[in-house]
Amino acid sequence: MPTHLDAISLAELTEKAELQTRVDRKYVLPLAAAQRVLSRLDPCTRVLEIDGARSFRYRSVYFDTPDLVSFRLTARRRRRRFKIRTRTYLDSATCWLEVKTEGYRGGTVKNRLPYATGDQDSVDPGRWFVDDVLGDSTGLEFAATLVTHYRRTTLYQPAGNSRATVDIGLTWTGTDGLGLTLPDMAVIETKTGSAASPIDRLLWACGHRPVSISKYATGLAALRPDLPATPWRRLLRKHFSA
Repeated sequence: MPTHLDAISLAELTEKAELQTRVDRKYVLPLAAAQRVLSRLDPCTRVLEIDGARSFRYRSVYFDTPDLVSFRLTARRRRRRFKIRTRTYLDSATCWLEVKTEGYRGGTVKNRLPYATGDQDSVDPGRWFVDDVLGDSTGLEFAATLVTHYRRTTLYQPAGNSRATVDIGLTWTGTDGLGLTLPDMAVIETKTGSAASPIDRLLWACGHRPVSISKYATGLAALRPDLPATPWRRLLRKHFSA
């Protein structure tokens, strides 16, 4: 991951490019290809650094209904899809409950609530928040469905106040204990207001195009071959092996 770039603090990154409402573009690359792309970043790019560290461990727990409403809405590309998860920043022992919904023109809206780390495997303490964001979820039951782990590096580019994340060491674990680990794969996600970022254009110039991937839905489809997986079938064949 980049070591030659200047640092940016979390406070400054949040001020300049929080982007809770944004357009996301995702790319899946072999780790070696991702490293080649990152070596060509604009020198003005800055890397999130906290207490001297530039790579951080994440743990996310995804919640769904017994019949997997959230997964199926994503698999069928429904406009009103949603995602519920807790995200724990393991290095700082902080946690958030997050509800992501599809907004205007395919943009993503993320609402988040500070959460107790001891509650990260349950949505119950924040159920009022979920209902408030979704508006029509009363009566639905949500339980933990999938757990993911990975390491993330966050990049900031002054052009357009855009940012990008690079995730490596990805691991998925289902409720049945089955797991999937892809140590040689990287997921790069750009987050912009609307226009493509310099990192998007660099990836395109290197022959990489955005793909449809959801850490929750694609990971669950990889672990559960019985589930519909049409949006990710090519991606699963190329990169995922349970």
